[in-house]
Amino acid sequence: MKTEERSDSSRPAEEPAAPAGRAGHRPDLVAAGVGALLVAVACGVGWAWQRSNGELQAQWPPLLASWNPHVGPGTPAALTVAAAVVAYGPALADRLPWRRLLLTAWATAMAWIFSLALIEGWYRGIARRLTTKHEYLRVIDRFDDIPAALRGFTDHIVVGPPGNWPAHVAGHPPGATLTFVWLDRIGLGGGAWAGVFCIVLGASGVAAVLIAVRALAGERLARRAAPFLALAPFAVWTGTSADGYFAGVAAWSIALLAAAATRRSLLAACASGLLFGWTCYLSYGLPLIALPLATVLLITRTTRPVLPFLAAALTVPLAFTLTGFAWWEAYPLLVERYYQGAGGVRPYAYWVWGNLAAATLAVGLATVAGLRRTLAATPSAALGALHPRRPAPTAEAALTLLVLAALLALLAADLSGMSKAETERIWQPFYFWLLPATALLPVRGRRGWLGAQAGVALLVNHLVWTGW
Repeated sequence: MKTEERSDSSRPAEEPAAPAGRAGHRPDLVAAGVGALLVAVACGVGWAWQRSNGELQAQWPPLLASWNPHVGPGTPAALTVAAAVVAYGPALADRLPWRRLLLTAWATAMAWIFSLALIEGWYRGIARRLTTKHEYLRVIDRFDDIPAALRGFTDHIVVGPPGNWPAHVAGHPPGATLTFVWLDRIGLGGGAWAGVFCIVLGASGVAAVLIAVRALAGERLARRAAPFLALAPFAVWTGTSADGYFAGVAAWSIALLAAAATRRSLLAACASGLLFGWTCYLSYGLPLIALPLATVLLITRTTRPVLPFLAAALTVPLAFTLTGFAWWEAYPLLVERYYQGAGGVRPYAYWVWGNLAAATLAVGLATVAGLRRTLAATPSAALGALHPRRPAPTAEAALTLLVLAALLALLAADLSGMSKAETERIWQPFYFWLLPATALLPVRGRRGWLGAQAGVALLVNHLVWTGW
């Protein structure tokens, strides 16, 4: 079956497939073993630490979860989706026409997320999640007058004054809450619609990442990453929090900039900038998405999209500021609110590395093995990209740089101390860009790695209650 190809001189040259033999497998397995050991140590140390004084503020560290072995209505569907992707995903990813592959990957990701969420049942797994006391839907009625609510938004961030916002509303810029206010205004109110919205938008990030990888590193590597993206372990949390929606928006911003840089599209550059601006008003930590965005320009060696991107991006803060909300005034208050709650109790000494154990569970051991290959290729990829007289990066070098940018953004968030726990949920916008590292793994063994990815998600979702 003939696939759709794009003739674009800015596209990196394709490279031969990675060796299919077993010679390179042992270091990958060692890396996966180190990841598993990190999780085991974080569980053991975290359990002892929490039991001794309770200051980790998490019942089953490094996850915000409680031990609760169970099955549910989504169990058969989740097992079926996992088995189907492991058995047929690699072959379909190689053979489907490109546009059909995008739709198939998106649909598969939605099926995976829905089935995992439905292990808890429709009400507990989807409809109730965004209606609990910490969530956005609890304050919809306080946004009847949106301009007035925005003007007074910062007055209710810190605990103390009457009517302070619930934790998630206070912990995010108002773009997150406004999304659910607008859904309510168009007749899609309530937890069920909010949950479905987050799942559909979160799953769409799979297609966005594939588009970006194809534009920057070629179709071969994008196709090899597709089954791993569709079967991502962090789908456990995509179906239960607004962070899946945030991840989808951020992913499309990067994908559109990649399209703008490789296809010289003014419209794509403006759309990317607009989405990046909106991303910054969904979460205070997501300006770090600027790192992968800048890496897109580094890989493509162009600054052509920068001016339209910035012009569009600045319209979002301008609109919010004119309406009465200033991001730079709200952020210091958010820091104060963070330390008034669990963030002021949770010890940095544990969470600065415990977060990485949670991230290991969220991205899976196959991604850890892929990251080993990414780090091994980083020196040559970085030197090639930064040298002005070198040719454009090869496909694998381009992918290495893109993954590395996401990893650096994640590490910056970790070191900031503003992400102590719950990173299995919060860091989804970064996880999306780590998973393409799996495309660097040898073709032989893909089904085994996919099985390991699915196993992590199924075990987590069936053994613990995640709370999100």
